[in-house]
Amino acid sequence: MPRTKPFDEHADDYEQWFEDNKHAYLSELAALRLALPDPGHGLEVGIGTGRFAEPLGIRIGVEPSEKMAEVARSRGLEVVDAVAEYLPFADESFDSVLMVTTICFVDDIERSFREAWRVLNRKGAIVVGFVDADSALGREYQSRAKRSRFYANATFHTYGEVLTHLAETGFGPHLCWQTIFSPPQELTRPDEVRTGCGDGSFVVIRAARLG
Repeated sequence: MPRTKPFDEHADDYEQWFEDNKHAYLSELAALRLALPDPGHGLEVGIGTGRFAEPLGIRIGVEPSEKMAEVARSRGLEVVDAVAEYLPFADESFDSVLMVTTICFVDDIERSFREAWRVLNRKGAIVVGFVDADSALGREYQSRAKRSRFYANATFHTYGEVLTHLAETGFGPHLCWQTIFSPPQELTRPDEVRTGCGDGSFVVIRAARLG
C-alpha cells in the first residue's frame, strides 16, 4: 500500500526542507547529474514535487501522492498516479529510470526494480539515489524515524543491499557516487561529490539494464 498519507498532509513541509537545507539539496543534485548527464526519454519513479526531475531534464514521472503530484505538475511536469511496483507503461519505453529516496517507501524493492528493468530499453540504465543506512545520516534518520512525519514507516537500505537487489533484478555493471559528509544543516556550501561509497550519507548508483 502506498505510504502517501504524510506526503499528502505535509507536502509544504517536504518542500520547505529543500529551502532550509539548500546546500544538501544541491549536493544531491550534483551527484545525480554525474550519474545522469543526459536522461534521454527519462522517467522518475516517485517524482514527488519534481525537485529532481525538473533540473535533470526528466519530464514525466509517477507519484501516488496527489498533493505532491500537484506541485510537480505546477512545475510543468507530467505526473501519472501509479506506484513503483506497477508502472503503467509499455516494455522498453524509456532510456533511463530515476529513483531518488523512493526505495525506502516502496512495499517491494525487487518488484520495483523489475518494473524499472521492464520499462527500460536495452541500452537503458537505472539511477538510484538514497540515504545509506550505514551512514551517519542514515543512522540518525533511523534513530528518530518514529518521531518523523516522513520516515516513520520508511525502510532504510545499505549500499550493499541495494546492489544485491539490483543484481537480482537484471542490472549489471554499476558506477557509484557519494556526497553529504557533514550534517545537512551544518553545510554552508554544496558538499563535494566523490566516486565510490562508504563515507558520504547520500549515495547514487547507476546500473545498466542487462538482457
